[in-house]
Amino acid sequence: MRLYILFIFLISSCSIFGQEEKPKNYRRFDDKLIHFGFMLGGNTADFMMFPMVDAYQNFGVKSIINNAGPGGQIGIVSTLKVGTPVVRLRFIPTLSFQERIVKYQFEGDTPLPEDDLINEERLNSTNLDFPLMFQFRTLRLNNFAAYALLGGQYTLDLQSQQDASQDFLDPFLKIKKHDFQGQIGGGIEFFAPYFKFGMEIKYSHGFRNVLIKDGTFISEPLDRLYNRVWWFSLIFEG
Repeated sequence: MRLYILFIFLISSCSIFGQEEKPKNYRRFDDKLIHFGFMLGGNTADFMMFPMVDAYQNFGVKSIINNAGPGGQIGIVSTLKVGTPVVRLRFIPTLSFQERIVKYQFEGDTPLPEDDLINEERLNSTNLDFPLMFQFRTLRLNNFAAYALLGGQYTLDLQSQQDASQDFLDPFLKIKKHDFQGQIGGGIEFFAPYFKFGMEIKYSHGFRNVLIKDGTFISEPLDRLYNRVWWFSLIFEG
């Protein structure tokens, strides 16, 4: 699905820049030093997961499956022109909602697979994200442009339970409240008479192991967890 979206993005870019010259909307946009707007969109989040190599021998874990969950985000956009019209610095403080699912299959008391014990952990996060990215944009052709993004962000998980008391009979998986992530992406911009509309795809990957190992039977089979997120956003700037 992700490769299909990227393929459609590339085909759209080629078709856009194959057009003939037409009158331009919002000609003064590139003359401004700074622009403001808003962003809204959806995301899918999961982990890059590294189980312990001896998880089966020491903890009876037959498999650990990591599934992505849907989410959404809304943010305030500020874009600063850096030197030339094709290089910009973009800052989008964002409120995002994410869900990740980790499923464990533990060995049961009998050799039958249907008697195995299944445990599912759903981790919901309400994040404050602070991405700072360089935007490398093509020159406008008619009322369209394309761009690439490169940067990083700091994330604060407002819903993190890293300091909560743990019930070792019915435990939950803990992740850290603070994270730092690298980001890469791209998008297409459409110029209307008085504003600019953009569609953007972005990928985030955490630099920090966010797993909290607290001695429970669901944290000990895991070695490391790194956040990763795919974002799709609609951006409006004036």
